[in-house]
Amino acid sequence: MELNERSREIFRRIVESYLATGEPVGSRNLSRILPMSLSPASIRNVMSDLEVAGLLFSPHTSAGRLPTEAGLRFFVDALLQVGDVTSEDRSRIEAEVRASGQQKNTDAMLAEASSLLSGLSRGAGVVATTKSAARLKHLEFVRLDAGRALVVLVSEDGTVENRIVDLPPGLPATALVEASNYLSARIRDRTLGELVAEVESERARAEAELDSLTARLVESGLASWGGRGDDRQLIVRGQANLLEDLRAMEDLERIRLLFEDLETKKDVIDLLARAEDGEGVRIFIGSENKLFSLSGSSLIAAPFRDASHKIVGVVGVIGPTRLNYARIVPMVDYTARVVSRLLEGR
Repeated sequence: MELNERSREIFRRIVESYLATGEPVGSRNLSRILPMSLSPASIRNVMSDLEVAGLLFSPHTSAGRLPTEAGLRFFVDALLQVGDVTSEDRSRIEAEVRASGQQKNTDAMLAEASSLLSGLSRGAGVVATTKSAARLKHLEFVRLDAGRALVVLVSEDGTVENRIVDLPPGLPATALVEASNYLSARIRDRTLGELVAEVESERARAEAELDSLTARLVESGLASWGGRGDDRQLIVRGQANLLEDLRAMEDLERIRLLFEDLETKKDVIDLLARAEDGEGVRIFIGSENKLFSLSGSSLIAAPFRDASHKIVGVVGVIGPTRLNYARIVPMVDYTARVVSRLLEGR
């Protein structure tokens, strides 16, 4: 969303005031604190435009404005200036998490990380973990929006882990359904890594079969091969001859099915790789927070890794939507990195 400098500054001030006080902001108060000279009437016009855009709302008639969930998301994605962890918080996180992990008790270390984040953020600390070699009984991809999906991993021991992954541009919605169905039929007590290896193996076998079939049709002069890398294309020639060659017709249908199969496997492998390698701090605001179904709250979470550099859980903070994102985001990220360093050293 594009905002001019004036609209951007007014919107930023409203959100920052809300994060600090939780109260709506009126045009008269804004006119006193803005770095530019604007009348309350001009500010009200801008606020009205921001409301039409879905970024602000008025809790009641003649009141000031508050940011909507969409407004908070826009602020976090486009305007938030994330600072660094203060040296005091950094020292405390490092010392307390490291001290709790000296006994080689991972559970105690994670509990301390959760408690520490709760105290520092004034929110609820949360840690979700899973075993990197856990045997799966269910895996599902759920689209959140055009560019992201939620991966639901259910282990044999009942552990449920959710990961947010970025989707490749242009991936159709049906690809997620096909991947979920394809994997559900093959999980059979496998780990995520074993699933990746199996799909890769099946893809290699399908490619070998495809190469053999296309070579026969091309050599017989019934088709030409225009494939380059993964941009596979078989150009059919001599259609009349195909009608007389039943085997060629069967080969052509088999090639069509292999093309579809390889495309599905390609999507599956890509999605599995993204599920294994999710990165960075994730922020869920209000109703976006499907993970815990806490309407009116926010979740800030970051993944941590074990000695094999596999993601084995997330650590984070749950609190009201007016969390101090600028302070808590780097705090959660730093805590996750400290936990990862300790686990990687084991």
